[in-house]
Amino acid sequence: MRTEPKLTRLDRVFARLDREPERPAHIDVPKMSRHRIVLFAATLAFYGAIVWAVIITSWLVRLDWQVMFFRPYQQWSEIHWFVDYYVVLGQRGPTAVMVAAWLGWRSWRQHTLRPLLALGVSLLLLNLTVGAAKYGMGRLGPHYATVIGSNEMWRGGDIFPSGHTANAVVTWGILAYMASTPRARRWLSAVSAVTSLGVGMATVYLGTHWLSDVLLGWAAGLLILLALPWFEPLIARSEARIFDLRDRLRDRRSRTAPDATPVSAPHVVVTPLPADRDDVAAGSPRAPVYLAPGPHTARSERTPITPTGSRRPPHAERHPRGSASSARPLTGG
Repeated sequence: MRTEPKLTRLDRVFARLDREPERPAHIDVPKMSRHRIVLFAATLAFYGAIVWAVIITSWLVRLDWQVMFFRPYQQWSEIHWFVDYYVVLGQRGPTAVMVAAWLGWRSWRQHTLRPLLALGVSLLLLNLTVGAAKYGMGRLGPHYATVIGSNEMWRGGDIFPSGHTANAVVTWGILAYMASTPRARRWLSAVSAVTSLGVGMATVYLGTHWLSDVLLGWAAGLLILLALPWFEPLIARSEARIFDLRDRLRDRRSRTAPDATPVSAPHVVVTPLPADRDDVAAGSPRAPVYLAPGPHTARSERTPITPTGSRRPPHAERHPRGSASSARPLTGG
C-alpha cells in the first residue's frame, strides 16, 4: 500500500509560495481606515509629548541619566557579545538589503513592483523625517554628554530620535504591512515589534542612546508605517508609469530590430542573341532571366547549361543522330 509523504511546515510554506505563478488579480492593499487614523493621531501625540518632555528637562531626562549611570553594559557584561550582533538588525544597510531581497523575490513572483516601491517610499520617509529631527534638535548622546542632568539639546548631536530603533520598526514592519493574509500580518507584526523593541533596548544597553531616544524612535517608525496607505495611490501611479515605459521600450526595440536578413534586388541577366539569324531579323523579343540573389559562385561550381537550339549553320547532307542513314552507293574497285 502506497502512502503519501507527510509534508513539513516548511514544505507547506514553499508550496503556498509556488501557487503564485502570475500576478494576483486582487492584491490586498491596506487603506487608511478610521482605526488607523486614530492610531496615527495617538502616536503623533506621543511623539510630541516625548519631545516636549525632553525640551523642558522633565522626569524623563532624569530617568535618562539614571539609566546611563547604571551602565547596563557593565552590570550584564556576559551578554555584551550577543547585543553587539543583535543591534545589527537595526542598521540601515544590512536590514535594507535583506528586506529588499525578500520583497524583490515577491515582486518577481507576483509580477508587481508594489513591494519594492513601498519599501522605497518608507525608507525615503524615514530618511527625511528622522534625519530632519536628528539634525534639527541636535542632541548629544550619553558618551558625549557635557552637563549632568542637562537635556543636551541643540549641541550638534544627531541621536534624537534613535535611528537604529526607527529603522528596525520600518524595515521589519514593512514585511507585516506587505503580508498577503491577515494571519500572516498579525504574526509578522508581533515579530517586528519584538525585534524593534530589542534593538532599542540594545542601544540603551550599549550606552549609545538615551532611553528617550529609543521611545521617540519607536514613535517615528510607527508613524511611517501608519502613514503608508496615504502613499498607495502614488505607488500605484509610479508602478503604472514604469510598466508603460517598459512597454514603450520593448515596442521601440521590436521596431528597430531587423526581422530578417536584408534581401538584395534580383539581378537581371539578358540571354545572348539567338544563333538563328532569321529570329534576329524577325526582331523576336529576348526574355530576361531572373537569378536568385545570393553570393557569386565560381565558374567551376556553376551548373553547366546546355543552350537551346544549335549554333551550327544548317547543312543539307547532315543527318541527325539516331536516324537511319541513307545507303551510300558503293563504287567499284
